[in-house]
Amino acid sequence: MLSFVGSRALKPSLGAAAHARRSISVQSILHGSPEAKQEGDVQVQQHSKVVARGKYVHGFEVHRVKPDAVEDYKKAAEKYYVAIKDDPELHVKLTGSWEAVVGEQDTFFHILEYENYSGYDATTRKIRNSDHAKAFQKMIPHLTSRTSQLNQEFAFFPTAPPHSEGGIFELRTYQLHPGALLQWENAWRKGIEARRQFVEPVGAWFSQVGRLHQVHHMWQYPNLHARKETREKAWKLDGWSETVSKTAEYSMFMDSIILEPLPYSPLK
Repeated sequence: MLSFVGSRALKPSLGAAAHARRSISVQSILHGSPEAKQEGDVQVQQHSKVVARGKYVHGFEVHRVKPDAVEDYKKAAEKYYVAIKDDPELHVKLTGSWEAVVGEQDTFFHILEYENYSGYDATTRKIRNSDHAKAFQKMIPHLTSRTSQLNQEFAFFPTAPPHSEGGIFELRTYQLHPGALLQWENAWRKGIEARRQFVEPVGAWFSQVGRLHQVHHMWQYPNLHARKETREKAWKLDGWSETVSKTAEYSMFMDSIILEPLPYSPLK
């Protein structure tokens, strides 16, 4: 449903097509068999335990805004997110807030860090029964749609602390083939050192609730030209080309979105 400028669709191989057919069959089983569904859920949970850092849950909130209401939305969003960030009663931190500048236009991304699922439950419960809920409602008239997703960090890729380095951010999202999470994590664990020689990652997450089998990672660059040079340098190092090849093999499609931080974003 999402369509971003710069999205790259991957042409499925015969093996991928066969895998897709098997996935459809599995889906049919899952919808009709509670036992099969439970077994699939257990497998996902086991994969999560292997690759996750496990300390935090990150909520991704994506707001698509009416083009003529962007400035009003920004004001309302700042009041809401700054207020919950500064509320000591809530078990949440604002990782960052950004506006898409290349990709889906008039779209804003907010990433919240909760103290695991218990922190998420406690925070959302308190927000519903506080003045924060009123502040949230003031954003709603400016939106065309919104989505949310709960993610966990990869153990090898913890989220960067707040900083002000300037420049742009790139959020890359991969829709994986079901069951490919462990292979994706293994490929990136091996290849990430090549990228780290030129740029430190901001964070990497995989979905737990919402759109499943999705992986996100974020990078920060001074500008788009620096991004281009960094990526070209990484291609010259051993291991990086294999990581990219494996990424394509395990993914059904991928998106690249260029973001600019909002003034109140802790990451900027």
